[in-house]
Amino acid sequence: MASTRNYDFLIKLLLIGDSGVGKSCCLLRFSEDSFTPSFITTIGIDFKIRTIELDGKRVKLQIWDTAGQERFRTITTAYYRGAMGILLVYDVTDERSFENIHTWFNNVEQHATEGVNKILIGNKCDWDEKRVVSTERGQALADELGIPFMEVSAKANINIEEAFRSLASSIKKRIMDSTDQGTAQPNQSGVNVAAGAGGAGSSSGGKCC
Repeated sequence: MASTRNYDFLIKLLLIGDSGVGKSCCLLRFSEDSFTPSFITTIGIDFKIRTIELDGKRVKLQIWDTAGQERFRTITTAYYRGAMGILLVYDVTDERSFENIHTWFNNVEQHATEGVNKILIGNKCDWDEKRVVSTERGQALADELGIPFMEVSAKANINIEEAFRSLASSIKKRIMDSTDQGTAQPNQSGVNVAAGAGGAGSSSGGKCC
């Protein structure tokens, strides 16, 4: 029953980008406020849950972390359609991961629901001596794609919270605007406006298999 839910909105997010750009590290930092320097390849798909408060509403974020390798690409594209927000992640120390954002963006346009919110993320911004992609180039690409941009560092905990919150906030606004107009999109079936939300605070969920 709706009255037993402890959130006002359920928002599904998806992290995509090349293998090794730090998608899993970004998710771990946001969901559990931790960081591991060891690189462990995501096999297929993984997810974590965290509930945040936005404008007095409790928003439950279900965040899917996808594998970047080509052999898992067919698995991960199936998750595009259910996503309400997508974080396109590249590594500022890896030119190829930046160049491949166009391919990832095209995948989103092809597979995701129309109107899905997107944000471009440049990870590892703390690694100045290894940086090959400037902030200006990242911003220019975001402008070209017509989406917001933010540089982050999962390791140094820079802008991780802000990136997820910014995307969630824009999705929440889109949901509320479409609901007000009575034109909610099919992909918003995962949105639950629950009665009697609980108090503030964050909770971390586990992950699947």
